[in-house]
Amino acid sequence: MSDGPEEVGSVRPCSLALVMPVYNEEECIAEVVESWTSMLDAEKIDYTMIVLNDGSKDRTGEALAAFESNPRVCVINKENGGHGPTILMGYNLAVSIAEWVFQCDSDDEMKPDSFPAMWGMREPYAALFGYRAGRQQPLARKIISATSRKAVGLLFAPGVTDVNTPYRLMRTSYLSDVLARIPPDTFAPNILISGYFAKLEAPIANVPVPHLGRRTGTVSIMKFKLWKVAFLALRQTLGARKWLMRN
Repeated sequence: MSDGPEEVGSVRPCSLALVMPVYNEEECIAEVVESWTSMLDAEKIDYTMIVLNDGSKDRTGEALAAFESNPRVCVINKENGGHGPTILMGYNLAVSIAEWVFQCDSDDEMKPDSFPAMWGMREPYAALFGYRAGRQQPLARKIISATSRKAVGLLFAPGVTDVNTPYRLMRTSYLSDVLARIPPDTFAPNILISGYFAKLEAPIANVPVPHLGRRTGTVSIMKFKLWKVAFLALRQTLGARKWLMRN
């Protein structure tokens, strides 16, 4: 029997599991991973970073290979399954190894600088949502964001400022329960998870996090697909309340 902590595959148990989905980010992904690991190391946080390469067609996989020797970084190269299913895959692995789960995107639009303050204030809360302060959006995305927030408020409960934020810290004891209720092919699971936390009336916090414009990479959802996927997310949200909140 090993004297050390039991590992789940190649992923080590820890206090914090950071989940980062990646798709076609060869230009910035090495810099982004390095910035997060440097910050977490400096803060002396016991963490594992789960980076999920969702079938990138560029050289993202090659860039991530540079972190193979870092025991705190677990890179998973998988077939393309979409942003939502990839996040769920990361969450399900994360809750099996950590007390807290944090999700952030790989596009460098929300920096790690805001994380230490969020981590420091976590203890009274079930979840902390970093809302995108200063975000510049075209009109279509503004409408979709507002509609998603309104739908979550009506179907579940108000309380989460940015229901689909990719910068969220969640306690495993709450997150693991909701994950068991979400189908693995859900397009926008973060919206449902926000609704779940709000409806539970669990203690949550909304924390402003500066949002920067995209500097590199490509937007995975182009304009002509935007409304289609928005309606898909809304339909899934509308149909989710009953089974998501069952006892």
